[in-house]
Amino acid sequence: MQPRIDPITADYDGTRIADLGNAVYLRLMTPRGGYWTDATFGSRLHLLKREKDLARVELQARQYAEEALQPLLDDGRAKRIQVTTRRIDGRMRLGVEVEDNAGAVRYFEHPVEVS
Repeated sequence: MQPRIDPITADYDGTRIADLGNAVYLRLMTPRGGYWTDATFGSRLHLLKREKDLARVELQARQYAEEALQPLLDDGRAKRIQVTTRRIDGRMRLGVEVEDNAGAVRYFEHPVEVS
């Protein structure tokens, strides 16, 4: 078990987890190429900060998230990952549903900044 990272504050929240929550969070929040030991770690979601809030940006966000989370499928930690997008109060949110290798399904929500 490991300390949980709160996706809103980006700090440890005092609880311990045994799911893929931290792996999902770190892969989505870290700019692709920004991790010194692995140039493929992270996502390109940071590129959307300059984009207008348009329908095509939702497609890009989903593709960037799926690309960042693919290694969880490749190394067998997850069986299935489904990414959805939605807009709430003028902000975009990613919904990430992950089925881990034990069959447990978890849902994570991740905010995406767009102009």
